[in-house]
This record gives sequence, structure tokens and C-alpha cells, in this order.
Amino acid sequence: MSCCDETTARVPDTDVSRRAVLKGASLIASVLPAARPAGAQGKQIKLAYCSQLLCGVPYEVARSANLFKSHGLDVELVYTRGGNAAMQALVGGAVDYAATALDVAIEAYVNVGADIRRFAVTGRLPLFALVTAPRMASQIRSVKDLEGKTVAVSALGNADHALALYLLKEAGADAGKVQFATMGVNLLEALRQGQIDAGLVQEPALTLLEKSGARVLVNAMNLDDARKFLGGAYEFMGVAVRGKEVAGRKPEMLALSAALSDALKTLRGMSGAQLVAALPREMTAGLDTKEFADILTRYRDSLYPDSVSIDLDAARRVAQSLIAGGLIKPDANISGLHLTTL
Repeated sequence: MSCCDETTARVPDTDVSRRAVLKGASLIASVLPAARPAGAQGKQIKLAYCSQLLCGVPYEVARSANLFKSHGLDVELVYTRGGNAAMQALVGGAVDYAATALDVAIEAYVNVGADIRRFAVTGRLPLFALVTAPRMASQIRSVKDLEGKTVAVSALGNADHALALYLLKEAGADAGKVQFATMGVNLLEALRQGQIDAGLVQEPALTLLEKSGARVLVNAMNLDDARKFLGGAYEFMGVAVRGKEVAGRKPEMLALSAALSDALKTLRGMSGAQLVAALPREMTAGLDTKEFADILTRYRDSLYPDSVSIDLDAARRVAQSLIAGGLIKPDANISGLHLTTL
């Protein structure tokens, strides 16, 4: 679950039906600019992402602030149900680019041999926190205390499960003594009611659980905690393209990188209310928007990097968590996945 049901990608060899991938998806197209820089001459491009709120902020800021347009791009954002679907859309040719968590890209690249390259990063921390149920807050005070307890994850083999195994390993805990319960992405009520001992959650569930008395063991959305428990940044959301198209798309990729880099800078100066307003209303329906605005301002400096440049050390930490979770082989080579220069 890396990014709102962001399941680890197991991309098939066959093409993905465009109709199947885009079924039910909301499409937003920016306006064609009057003048475009050389090399990016207004061809409409489709960029898929999982439509999770925290993942999508840089993309929605680029759209709503006309930053794509200012760099000569006509970008259509395609909202998919999870990063797996976004990656399948890219591999199958339904979209031009896919923005997913790195674990999705690594598994597609290593386990399936997908011909993809990542060239821009918009998120440097996983969107998870490891928390206790409120009733267990006094008994579970550290990651090692999870031995003998039940920990909820979205599904075995998903990114939150791999991250949990990595945290247990780093804490010197015996993962074999931890019972994992698979409960999908909605763990809030199960934790609040004490049906499970601990779990990995996202926002705004984390804020609601803290108000209910839960103990936060590791908040990977906080850069200080990431440094303490993960060793530093942990590359998350980023943009991939089909490898065979890199040479022909370089001007376009440079423009897209520049627009997203501008978005990362712009969002740091926006208020929480402005950040919420940048998101499509369909994505914030039912939320306490004031609370979510506070969440965005609280986490933006940690979650979003200063530029789109790839941090290879942060990428290696993700690979290490996937190895700890048994999702990729220990000798897996991901060096060819990353484009550090265009």
C-alpha cells in the first residue's frame, strides 16, 4: 500500500487495456498555452498517478498554478486506483508517464523486467506511521515491543508490510514473533476499537488516532523520525517513462521536471487552505478540510524534496526494505532504473 492502496506492482507482460485502466478515472486537462519552448510543442501528454491526497499535492499544484502550461506542456492527469494501476497503464501504453511510489517501480523493473526509467522525484518519505491502538499505548512503547503482538497492514507483500519488516529488523526485533493481520487500507476503526494491537496508517487517520490516545512508534512522514529509524530520506513518489522513449522525449521530460520542480518550490509558500484548494473537490469530499490543511502544512517540508533530483541513497533504503520483506532478491540491481541526468 504505498500511496492509497499503492500495491507493489506485479506488471504483466501483456498490454493493459486502455479502457480497463481508465475506467472510472477522472481526467483533468490543462489549457494549451499560446507559446511553447522549442522541443515541447504542445503535444498533450497523459500522466497517471494513484490520486492519493498527499502523493498528489505537487502534481495538483503544478496543474492549478499553470506550471505545466508555463513550461509549454498540455498535461492531462489520469487518476488511477493505486500505483499498481498507474504502472500498468504506463507499461501497457495507455499513458505517457506514471507517478508511483518507488517500491512499485522497483518491483516492476526487477521482478518483471519492465522497461521503465525514473527521472523525477516528488516525494522523499513513505506516507505511513506505525502506531499502537489507544488501549495498547502503555504496553507497546517501542518497535521491539511488537513481538508477540498483532500488527495490521494493508496486505502481505505491500509496501507497508515491507516497511514494517524493515523497521523490525532495524530495531533488533524478531519478525517471526509478530502476527500480521491484513485489513486493507482502512485501519482506523479497528485500531481505535482495539481489535488489533498496532498498525501502519496514513493521514488523516494518524491525527485521529493520536487524539484517541494512540502511541506513535515511528512516524515515517516526519524527516527526523525517518533519519532516526530509516537512516534518512526514503524515496517515495516519482515519475517514470518507458525506457525506449527516453531519447525521443527528452525535451518533454526536461519541461515536466522543471514544472514539478517549480511546484515543489511553490507549495512551500502556500497556506494550508491554498494547498487544499489546489486539489480537485472530488478528492477532498467528506474531509475536514481545516484539519487536512493543518496536516499539509505540518508535513510538507518533510514529505516533499526541494528539487526533483533523484537521491540514490534514499532509493537504496527502499530497495533494502523490499529485500527485508522478501519482495526482491538480495542481489537485485536497480541502478539502471534511475536517470540521474537528462
